[in-house]
Amino acid sequence: MLARHADPIAAIATAPGRGGVGIVRISGKNLAPLIEAVCARSLKPREATYLPFRDAQAQPIDQGLAIHFPAPHSYTGEDVLELQAHGGPVVLQLLLARCLEAGAAICVRVAQPGEFTERAFLNDKIDLAQAEAVADLIDASTEAAARSASRSLSGAFSSEIHALRDALIHLRMLVEATLDFPEEEIDFLQKADAHGQLSKLKHTLAGVMRRTEQGALLRDGIKVVIAGQPNAGKSSLLNALAGAELAIVTPIAGTTRDKVAQTIQIEGVPVHVIDTAGLRHSEDEVEKIGIARAWTEIEAADAVLFLHDLTRAGGADYQAADAAIAALLTEKLPPRVPVIDVWNKADVEATAPAAGLRLSAKTGAGLDTLRRKLLEVAGWQSAPEGVYIARERHVQALRRVDAHLSQAETQLAAQAQMLDLLAEELRLAQNALNQITGEFSSDDLLGVIFSSFCIGK
Repeated sequence: MLARHADPIAAIATAPGRGGVGIVRISGKNLAPLIEAVCARSLKPREATYLPFRDAQAQPIDQGLAIHFPAPHSYTGEDVLELQAHGGPVVLQLLLARCLEAGAAICVRVAQPGEFTERAFLNDKIDLAQAEAVADLIDASTEAAARSASRSLSGAFSSEIHALRDALIHLRMLVEATLDFPEEEIDFLQKADAHGQLSKLKHTLAGVMRRTEQGALLRDGIKVVIAGQPNAGKSSLLNALAGAELAIVTPIAGTTRDKVAQTIQIEGVPVHVIDTAGLRHSEDEVEKIGIARAWTEIEAADAVLFLHDLTRAGGADYQAADAAIAALLTEKLPPRVPVIDVWNKADVEATAPAAGLRLSAKTGAGLDTLRRKLLEVAGWQSAPEGVYIARERHVQALRRVDAHLSQAETQLAAQAQMLDLLAEELRLAQNALNQITGEFSSDDLLGVIFSSFCIGK
């Protein structure tokens, strides 16, 4: 634990701006002198008391509720004081300044971003996955994301990780016992069905990985880029998906010169849709820059909507240009990125090639099919009620666990000759699990995670 973690900290815990109520939060050891100075009395534990908050001359700054949570029964595990005042920014700044002044003797300082939640983690009130869920709950933009973050905060995700870890520790114990007592005639591993235990562990891990990938998708969403020739209806499609006139639409080819982005929600999954400049050869310097930016966005996409114009589908020049774009997409995109062929202007032209989706950005026909297709290519399978929020680092950690367990299977099949390597793979798998909940984490990792929080958390 770093030296700064011993300092009492204070911060405004509500969002910037005006509101009916604002909160100043203080956490640290032995807050009694500060409480006496600001509240002019002691407070009963966990009982809201209405009183004036006093300045250094004993004059009231404001009146509100004061609540004292003695350690260890608080959010941070330390003594916590919450002062609930009127939510004007000047009032809250005056109250925070008074707390810093009154707490000077015990070295109270302004909290860093996420430091309250960091202390909750360091004091074993929550684990690292739950701490991240606090930020995800605050940032949730949909009901599904909020409910999933709440499940992670309550420990649903952590419980699954702990169950995996406990099973892994038991298997490690058997392997270590075999290594420690090689002269024993009893084959510990065979008797304890180590093969069966490892297979069951991998099966359980596979289920956790599926749910974690769904949770990461619910949190981060997917980036979808609309690409195609000019005047195929890319901007119209963005407007139709977003339900708003975000991009300028005209019959003039090359109207879109730069990307236009909008995040939409499909069954609670964020889909970041990006409209790009039409792909063609151009001598116009501004349009060339727009086309270059379009390819940059395409190369970073999770999925590409290759939009075609049904009304021009029979033209030889149009087909040749589409074929050239398709070849470049194949060249520039990794195989994992799906390219969805979408044929627009179905309200004008009735026939369409067999491959691809047929829709009308003008009338909205076919948009629901496209939305379902986007969820399909994203890998969305679970209903929101069964998903806990997760992050990409959780997904990557579980993939490392899976890789180590696969290696462990290979070593176990070799029996005694490879038991030391088997033990090492199991140890590495456990380390990867521990990184999710924070039983083993570097200070650098903690700094990155908690720095993304707001000040009052």
